[in-house]
Amino acid sequence: HLKMIKGILVINNHGKPRLTKFYEHLPVERQQAMIRECFMMISKRSDRVCNFLEDVGAWSKDTKLVYRVYATLYFIFVVDGSESELGILDLIHVFVESLDHVFENVCELDLIFHTDKVHHILDEIVMGGMVLETNLQEILTAVKEQEELEAKGSKVASAKLKLKQQLR
Repeated sequence: HLKMIKGILVINNHGKPRLTKFYEHLPVERQQAMIRECFMMISKRSDRVCNFLEDVGAWSKDTKLVYRVYATLYFIFVVDGSESELGILDLIHVFVESLDHVFENVCELDLIFHTDKVHHILDEIVMGGMVLETNLQEILTAVKEQEELEAKGSKVASAKLKLKQQLR
């Protein structure tokens, strides 16, 4: 039995999902119901209670919600019951710190307008529900390398376009 992350959600304080990643195949309607349920449960909680909930209704038994609130955003990891709450809280912090470095003080608009980059950062940390990397520097290096590859790719594409235009 593998330890697993079942889903990662980032929801604003009005209940709008800004990032959703499910690592189990679920119909869209069920995903939306789960997102609503997670928001309803977490948004009602006091700041003074712990940052996790066990045996959450819409999810299968032996599932926990582990979350942190940063400004107007709820970062929620839906995990297997055997996962360490503190380990997941730390993982959420690593994800947010990575976003902060890449976007220089991340805000909700960064998640909206740079969805691909946000997913790439997340994929450096978690893939297929398994934790890949927790070292901030390793994550940032991988993201920087990807950006450099994309920049080279766009230079090549624009050079090809110029060449085609000259040949006409």
